[in-house]
Amino acid sequence: MSSNKTTPVPLFNLGRLTATQAAQDFLERVNQQPLSLLRRHVSGDWGDINGTDIEANKQSIMDGSRILSAYVFGSEKVYVITEGDRSITTILMASEY
Repeated sequence: MSSNKTTPVPLFNLGRLTATQAAQDFLERVNQQPLSLLRRHVSGDWGDINGTDIEANKQSIMDGSRILSAYVFGSEKVYVITEGDRSITTILMASEY
């Protein structure tokens, strides 16, 4: 039996993965896995960002700038940020940014 589910192709390297304690606690409370956010982020599903940020992310994939995703859960926003040098990706609460 074959599955129609495909694994998204990564658009860039994530580097070392880290998350703040506040983000980890929040994601646990809302029953979200950090890995699911990372999969979305690295495959170009940047969540709840505006058109300007989407275009900036597309350019960043080519030129090596910072990449930002934002995911909203209720009244809270979680950011996923990959640094320009691709050394680290951090999950953090918007309030920590």
